[in-house]
Amino acid sequence: MDRTYRHWIKDGDLVSFNVTVKETDLYLRAQKSLKEEALKAILKYRAALEQYIERHRNFLTALEPLPVAEDAPQMVREMAEAAQRAGVGPMAAVAGAIAEGVGRELMRLSPEVIVENGGDIFLTILRRRTVGVYAGDSPFTGGIAIQIEPEETPLGICTSSGTVGPSLSFGRADAVIVLSPSAALADAAATAIGNLVKEAGDLPKGIDFAKGIAGVKGVVIIKDDQMGVWGQIRISPLEEG
Repeated sequence: MDRTYRHWIKDGDLVSFNVTVKETDLYLRAQKSLKEEALKAILKYRAALEQYIERHRNFLTALEPLPVAEDAPQMVREMAEAAQRAGVGPMAAVAGAIAEGVGRELMRLSPEVIVENGGDIFLTILRRRTVGVYAGDSPFTGGIAIQIEPEETPLGICTSSGTVGPSLSFGRADAVIVLSPSAALADAAATAIGNLVKEAGDLPKGIDFAKGIAGVKGVVIIKDDQMGVWGQIRISPLEEG
């Protein structure tokens, strides 16, 4: 999949690096290269998740919320809670959960950290950053950005699309972008909202649903040349360069 959108966060003052383990393909920014530390964190969280799935196979395939075992690791619990709030299966939260898990580990080593996992972002920043919006063939792609202030972080910014990428969606939205202090919740909520949007006329339905998910701070929904926005979100033109 084309990853050019990865360069749409303006952060020339930060060091960029990639770390990939199996399906987990992270693009990270920090004040210094933390490749080794990021790799350790990915392996830790993936191992915890894979071991849980070995014992509870339905966690991998469920399309609805699922209770988890008492001995479930913290990340599994966070995914299950996010899924419960959004009304989807727990794996809908996996990319956001891993991004946040890795990001929180790296925060101890760098005061600014941006972790992007397949379009799902966890970040903590010291100055305003802009995150470019990627919405497939929509005319909004490459034209608009979301502004994030330091005091809003740590923050999850997660995207679901029914027209771009490999993620499972029952809708046809070009992009549903959700902001939440929990990246797992932002990820699950983006999936749930995206499932409702099959045409531009469904935007109000998606916005109403987003309003009902506790912990969601804001949402942008894009379908073709139509956009719906709700909550604590500032949209600006995407600056070139």
